[in-house]
Amino acid sequence: MPRIVLEHVTKCFDKFVAVDDLNLVIEDRDFITLLGPSGCGKTTTLRMIAGLETPTKGRITIGDTVVFDSEEGIDISPAKRDIGFLFQNYALWPHMTVYDNIAFGLENLKWPKKKIEERVKEMMAMLKIEQFEKRFPSELSGGQQQRVAIARTLAPKPRVLFMDEPLSNLDAKLRLEMRSELKRLHVDTDSTFVYVTHDQLEAMALATKICLMNKAVLQQYDPPLVVYNKPVNLFVADFVGNPTMNFINATGERKGFNDVFVHMLGKDLVFHSSETIDGDVSDLVIGIRPEFVKLGEGNFNGVVYTTLPSGMETTVKVKHGEDMVTSVVFGSVDFSHSLDMPFSIVSDNIIMFEKASGKRIAIGSLS
Repeated sequence: MPRIVLEHVTKCFDKFVAVDDLNLVIEDRDFITLLGPSGCGKTTTLRMIAGLETPTKGRITIGDTVVFDSEEGIDISPAKRDIGFLFQNYALWPHMTVYDNIAFGLENLKWPKKKIEERVKEMMAMLKIEQFEKRFPSELSGGQQQRVAIARTLAPKPRVLFMDEPLSNLDAKLRLEMRSELKRLHVDTDSTFVYVTHDQLEAMALATKICLMNKAVLQQYDPPLVVYNKPVNLFVADFVGNPTMNFINATGERKGFNDVFVHMLGKDLVFHSSETIDGDVSDLVIGIRPEFVKLGEGNFNGVVYTTLPSGMETTVKVKHGEDMVTSVVFGSVDFSHSLDMPFSIVSDNIIMFEKASGKRIAIGSLS
């Protein structure tokens, strides 16, 4: 399986910059999710790697082959890049059976009939769709159609599988089931997957690394738990996590290399970090994940504003003066609205952001 390298890749549509100077390395056997809001450039990036969109400038390498280079005039066609592409609408042939849909690409590649039959049977067994062999797409559910589309895409043994929001047409329950199937499939096929989504939960669940983009620019490229626990800026911190991170405005005053006096939520606290704190600490945003807000006791006092019980956990919003603080309480519990609710902030993974630039300054604890 190949390594994919993007070097200074830019795509412009007239004066609109869709992707701006993107540098990215996708390692062999990675499962990469291109994540971000609508219009951020994630689908354009996928299409440029696949050869369905021509970059304005830059260089793209798949394995040992340069497939695009603006300076050298290289632009290899999608058919010669040895990739598979799974579209959002599956694009199955309605007049063909499941068997014929999967075999279609292999027939175009002039595979011997016996090899085609062996490969189609192998794919149907892997995707657990053997019983649908003679059915037509209109006779299948959305999840079954999706499995057929995956089988057809994997049948020619592409070096890389590209997927553009392939689960977006499925209902919530089926999406969860198919996420598990895709993750298992990634291991079973030993392939490189590149997957576009705007769903951060999907990205967290599936990826070995998340490529998070905003307004054509790469914001962070790291494993999911690194993106979650160590967001590089306010955008990343806000985009990843459900419920979203609490952002509390604060003022600060430096106290040595590792400590800052912080005034927030009406109290004077000390922020301590194991790393040197660089940047302007006078005007801050303190980021606190909801699971680090513990309800029932502590040195902050608030009032329950609203609750969202889901069975396994309950999201609770507590109003403290002009600030709203979100907490996640695990277990089947609920709280009455307007109930007085003390709370504490318990973690050494509190994040300090510079308000003006939005960049992360340090990670530490509050006391």
